[in-house]
This record gives sequence, structure tokens and C-alpha cells, in this order.
Amino acid sequence: MSNSWTVSSPGAGSLRLASMTLEDVAVDLYGIDPSEFVAARAERVAAAKKAGDKQLAVAIGKLRKPTVTAWTVNLLARTVPDEVNALLALGDALRKAQRELSGDQLRALTAQRQQVVSALARRAGAIAEEHGKPVGENILREVTQTLTAALADAEVAEQVRSGTLATAASYEGFGPAGPELVALDGGASPKTERRTGSRDTEPARRDTGSEGGTRAERKARDAQRKAREAEEAARRELDEARQELDDALEAVESARTALDSAKAEAEQAARTLADDEARIEELRAELERAEQQRQFARTADRAAQDELRTAQRQFDRVERWARRARARVEDLS
Repeated sequence: MSNSWTVSSPGAGSLRLASMTLEDVAVDLYGIDPSEFVAARAERVAAAKKAGDKQLAVAIGKLRKPTVTAWTVNLLARTVPDEVNALLALGDALRKAQRELSGDQLRALTAQRQQVVSALARRAGAIAEEHGKPVGENILREVTQTLTAALADAEVAEQVRSGTLATAASYEGFGPAGPELVALDGGASPKTERRTGSRDTEPARRDTGSEGGTRAERKARDAQRKAREAEEAARRELDEARQELDDALEAVESARTALDSAKAEAEQAARTLADDEARIEELRAELERAEQQRQFARTADRAAQDELRTAQRQFDRVERWARRARARVEDLS
């Protein structure tokens, strides 16, 4: 994914800006508390839209809120990554052994797988409890199934490794764990194994004398397995439906909060506009009164100037008259 953008990403009690890809956003989102997922996802969708990347915004919006099982596995992968990577490396060895059809190696690795998966599932439960979110046996069983699926499915393995799992996973056709696996003795060759599963060798297998019992047991195991798988699928579907309902309810609550906030802001803006318009009218009235006062002042100023000039002329005449009178008195003295 080449898209990148700038997003406010929660750090240790503060926000920081970072250029992030969709993968970065997924890693970020699936590492937070599930109760904060929907709001955080909406924040990043808004940031992508603001950055003008509508395609990325749509992709982020499609990221599903993790189920409790998925969150538990993600927490495990982020807390003890080395142990999870060791388990996934064991999956590589199992697939290689299955291709080579080495019976002894398969049996040894299968036993090791069961021990490691069980131990990691218990560790995941303990870590979840340490984070204040203890999980029950049903969740731990799904954690075990998911870790087992990661051993066979590369895509699931990558989601587990990166801590970006959205839901529990299961794998129905995993060779070393499947009830129909034929693990040959150490001396058997791959070629012999392929013949064992062919039509040409069917009579030879009947010679064992236990074919009827084996088939009946196999059918019983298959029926039990299918019943368990159907039950697990129904439970996963119910969990997903409940998760979807939770997501929808959280989205509704988030939208309601945003709507209430927008209404409050709109009402405040309307009040501010009304206050500003009222103040403008007051200022216009004050300006009109001030303009009238200025006109009155100009008229008064002109009248005063006229009176001043008239008084000055009168003073000049009287002063000249006084000088003439003084001169006459002096002449007669």
C-alpha cells in the first residue's frame, strides 16, 4: 500500500504527527483498547479525508473492530513477539514435514505444536487478565484454534505476527492436525505414501482385517469433527453478529454525540450572529447620532467664527475711535 498521510496518532499521553500507510494505521488501531476502536477509526478516516485521500479513508473505514478473541491474540503478539514468532516458525517446519511426508518428524512436530499452542493460549489469557480484561474458556479455546490456524495459513500467520487480527480463525484442512492424515513410519517414502492413498492399493488395505472398524471410526470422528466445526462456525457467526451490533451501537452513539455537538455549535453560532447584528444596529444608530452631532458642531463653529469676526471688526473700530479721541485731547491741552 503506497498511500501515506499525516494523522494525529495517540502516543504516551500526547498526540504526535506521523506519515502513515494503511498498514501503519491498522497496526496502530489494533493495538488500542477495543472500546476505543470505533472512535479512533473514525478519527483516522476523517484525517484521511481531510488530507484528500478518499481511497485510503474508505480502506480505513473497512477495518473491523477486533473481537475479544482477536484482541487477545493481538495482545499476545505485541507482548511476547519472540514466542509467537517461534510458534509460526514451527508452522513452517510442520508444512515442510507434511510435504516430505516424514511420519516420525510429523508426530514429533505435532506433539510440539500442541504443547506450544496450549502454552501460548494460557499465556494469552494471563496477559489479558494483566490488562484488566480476563477472558473465559470459550475465548481461550478460540485463541488456541486461531494459533493453530496460523500454523497452516500464511495470511492468518501474518495477521497474528503483526497483531492486526480482526476475528478468530480456524483451519479445517491442516494436515498434521487432521483426522485423515496418514503418518507413515520412518522407513516409508513419499512415493509409498501417494500409493497408499490411491485406488490401486485399496485391496491391500482391506487385507488388514480392520477396514470396517477403521472406516466406522473414521466416519464417527468425521461426524464429530463436522459437528464441532458447525458449532464453532455458528458461535463465530453469533460473535460476529454481536460484534457488528456493538459496532453499530457505538457508531450511533458516536454520531449522536457529534450531532449534539454540531447542534450546540450551530446554536452558539446563531446566538453570536444575532448578538453581532444587534451590536451593528446599535453602532449604526450611534454613528447616525454622532453624524448629527458633528453637523450641529459644524454649524455652531461657523456661527462662532462669524461672531468672532464681527466682534473683531467692532473692536478695531472702537480702538481707532479711542486713538482719535486721545489725539484730540492732546491737541487741545
